[in-house]
Amino acid sequence: MAGSEMVAQGGLKAVFSRLIAATGPIPIAHYMAESNARYYAARDPLGAGGDFVTAPEISQMFGELIGLWLADMWRRAGQPDGACYVELGPGRGTLAKDALRAAGRAGLSPDVHFVETSPALTELQRAAHPGAIWHHDLSTLPDDRPLLIVANEFLDALPVRQLVRTAQGWRERMVGLDGEALVPVVGTRPMDAAVPASLLDTPDGAIIETSPAAAAVVQEAAARLATQGGAALFIDYGYHQPQLGSTLQAVRLHRKVDPFACPGDADLTALVDFAALVPVAEAQGARWLGTVEQGSWLRALGIGARAKALARAAQHVAPAIHAAAARLTEREEMGALFKVMGLAAPGWPDGAGFARVSEA
Repeated sequence: MAGSEMVAQGGLKAVFSRLIAATGPIPIAHYMAESNARYYAARDPLGAGGDFVTAPEISQMFGELIGLWLADMWRRAGQPDGACYVELGPGRGTLAKDALRAAGRAGLSPDVHFVETSPALTELQRAAHPGAIWHHDLSTLPDDRPLLIVANEFLDALPVRQLVRTAQGWRERMVGLDGEALVPVVGTRPMDAAVPASLLDTPDGAIIETSPAAAAVVQEAAARLATQGGAALFIDYGYHQPQLGSTLQAVRLHRKVDPFACPGDADLTALVDFAALVPVAEAQGARWLGTVEQGSWLRALGIGARAKALARAAQHVAPAIHAAAARLTEREEMGALFKVMGLAAPGWPDGAGFARVSEA
């Protein structure tokens, strides 16, 4: 469905309703992919006037520490020529601005490549980074030089597939109609073959959630690291160990709303299963550096010292600086829910802030 077609026919909810009425329920993954494509195409969703706020918008410290981490990896890898900074879903370009400034002070001044599909956000990025090169996916990135990849709150917006255990066996969770409302329903096709053997006897009502799209992104990134060199950071809210249940949610105007109420007008996300992504990356030959909580990673990189330095230089906003650091690191804020997964090429060093074994 083209964006212009959806607008002309009265919005995405109306299009979904007609499609479901004509052909039957659609998979959750289809619903989520179409909804987010429409949502991001025509708006800047970030900031107080948008629908949500990400870490780079909270404080410059977040991007600065990422830039220093990348520069440290590059330096200890022997400062290879031609390294590229690659960001997936760079938002307004704020993270890149802070990261590249800090990396430049450490001696790293890479070419900049952005993977972005939103025309609205591309325009904002172009204003902030006029020398960058844009890509619709990872396939057109340079293939002859090391890549320093950053993906902050990117994987969570990729579509998820849900399977639900019923009395008749496993079925795919779909989106159907109840009157005029879009609602989750159970599909009719048996899906037992898609369920790991260890979960086949899970009690009725259990939901398994996977993201083939997220796995494909990590697979491509890892394969490039293995052949080209480089390192990657995937930062998102998610979990270390496999878990059951739906994590699909929608946010609009900084509040959670019904994921099925306003497709295309709310940000749809799901928690990232980082445990499932580790073997995907390792199968491509990349090194898994670890997966740790964002708070512990930022503290290990020195966010406390950076906050004190900024507060001394700008005492009139010192309370706000310390509050931002707390929001990024405290467990009851973003510190525990958000995780940082590090990958590197064979022969590249271990990354600062990572344990070799994922946190429990």
